[in-house]
Amino acid sequence: MAPQSTKTTRRESPSDEPAPERPSTEPRDPSPAVTRSLRILGALERARGPLTLSEISREVGMAKSSASNICQALENEGMIDRVESGYRLGIRTAELGGAFASQFNQVREFFAAVEGDPVLRGHVVQIAMLDAPDALYLARHEGRRQRLGTPLGSRLPLIHCAVGNAMLLAMDDAEVGAVLGAADFTPTTEESVTSPEAVREKIGAGRGRGYAIDRGESFPGIHGVAVPLEPWQPGDPRMAVGVALAASEAGDAVVDELGAALLTLADALTNPLSRRP
Repeated sequence: MAPQSTKTTRRESPSDEPAPERPSTEPRDPSPAVTRSLRILGALERARGPLTLSEISREVGMAKSSASNICQALENEGMIDRVESGYRLGIRTAELGGAFASQFNQVREFFAAVEGDPVLRGHVVQIAMLDAPDALYLARHEGRRQRLGTPLGSRLPLIHCAVGNAMLLAMDDAEVGAVLGAADFTPTTEESVTSPEAVREKIGAGRGRGYAIDRGESFPGIHGVAVPLEPWQPGDPRMAVGVALAASEAGDAVVDELGAALLTLADALTNPLSRRP
């Protein structure tokens, strides 16, 4: 008779079993390298000046070696430049920004239309588009040597700047409510509105006169007058066109004259095929 085996089989306890994988709550990044590249470009945009490789890696939260590889690729494509003090945005980004703006008919027609207007040609005139809760500046006519207006690519809160207010004039109550719900009412200047009620009051006054006014709400001593632009074709973003001028020049008669000229300009920048007889 064969002796019975004393060997026992060890049974795994629940703690020994591999834990089931938990589904990730984060969406899968289809292209991590592209995402990291965009984060680096965003960091340089916010910095508005050169950043060292160490500063970039800290800003975007990646290893310095990874940041170095991506910066090299971006530099090769002209998206960033290497300078003595680090990296800065390259000329290719300016080309892309210009291409983005010029795809809209109103921007392409803007410069000739302003030059042809005897009132507006001497002023700083700008086009901005809606990127709620901000206005994003796309095009600029330099009418004077005075350093007025907002640099291209800049953003200002819709609730404060004239072009932003002008876009609000063209919105229905639901759209206005959505903008006000997302707005930051931290004042930019002593003149800035600080409540939804104040914005709605400005909208009512602007609709009554046909154009929006910014009396130093975005920059001290700088006033703005603006009107909304009707989208050229379906799918185009909301836009507005406005004038920036020194507060010392912004008397009621001048503002009224600029408002009337801007309304004429907006009519010239409307798609002729969309005009009703």
